[in-house]
Amino acid sequence: MRNQNLQKLVFLMAMKDLKTSACIVLATTVLVLSCKERASDKIKTSTTSKEVQQEAHQLLVAQPDSIATPEGMVWVSGIEFTQGARPGDSFALPREKPAHPVAVDGFFIDITEVTNAQFKAFVEATGYVTLAERPVDWEELKKNVPPGTPKPADSVLQPGSLIFDRSVQGVRDLNDYTQWWEWKIGANWKHPQGPGSSIEGKDDYPVVHISYEDALAYCKWAKRRLPTETEWEAAAHGQMPGGVYTWGDDDRALPTKANTWQGTFPTKNTNEDGFAYVAPVASFDPNSIGIYDMSGNVWELTQDWFSTRYYQEIAGNTTVNPQGPAASYNPENPYQAEKVIKGGSFLCDDSYCASYRISARMGQAPDSATDHSGFRTVADVHMLQSE
Repeated sequence: MRNQNLQKLVFLMAMKDLKTSACIVLATTVLVLSCKERASDKIKTSTTSKEVQQEAHQLLVAQPDSIATPEGMVWVSGIEFTQGARPGDSFALPREKPAHPVAVDGFFIDITEVTNAQFKAFVEATGYVTLAERPVDWEELKKNVPPGTPKPADSVLQPGSLIFDRSVQGVRDLNDYTQWWEWKIGANWKHPQGPGSSIEGKDDYPVVHISYEDALAYCKWAKRRLPTETEWEAAAHGQMPGGVYTWGDDDRALPTKANTWQGTFPTKNTNEDGFAYVAPVASFDPNSIGIYDMSGNVWELTQDWFSTRYYQEIAGNTTVNPQGPAASYNPENPYQAEKVIKGGSFLCDDSYCASYRISARMGQAPDSATDHSGFRTVADVHMLQSE
């Protein structure tokens, strides 16, 4: 299966020549990169989440004395807290509501996003090839697009990934994300902006163009796993549960606390925070327990399926160590399941997307990747006890 970016952007490219209704259907139904409220956010239907009978659970709060902190990680204490949109958060979307009680056992999490240097060590040790570097199989790709969609030219069906178009001068409508996204043949983790670009001298930058499959492969090698959405939020709050942001509720502190977009999105970034695009990890102050970049810089993968109605389904119940819904649900993207991504990126701006808030959540297909998405890993006590 080829990544969802190719389905969205390659066919939009093909549409310029083909002008087919099938391509138009694809262009208008797949909106995973839009941070704006979507029709699916307002839909309430029958449950898709797994009903789990949970027995009485003794929450693991403190780090066990017998377990040493793994290098590059920090302990997140077990906690009961309210997950989801905070009261008074004007940017919160329906998919973040209602806020609901959760409890999560303590665990370890990476203090930074996985870096180019760390991912390079994995690739050198295993010979792994990321999804963005692999040949495109049209027979697999066409299973995930509207029936009758014509095959693009072979020159288009080439390995690559999605990048932000840094040359965009003006936009007609902020709802049309295709104006600032570009399918770039040859773009991958080693060449973030395509052929001619490089990660040389950027070992401490977060690795990008990583699909869910790629992240799982890294986790298996590193003996780690991806966080659940609840674990991610617990880590982001740290010792300050209840805040809209990782540092509390003061939105005026944003330029000094996170790598986001300032100015006019997507045409002018004033770089008030010091970075126009992606920044080296740990370029901003950590949160209250020493974790960096959980707001802005790059989106971060979690292991949960993305459902726009999940919070509505579990409202009123306290869930212990929730694993998310049993299946993805997003009618705006009917041809792909999606995983939850958190934290926003250097492209987030309050005029378009304020996803640097802790409760913000979006979906990304497992076989999708971009130049503003990466990941970090976690390890729980059971994993470390078995090593």
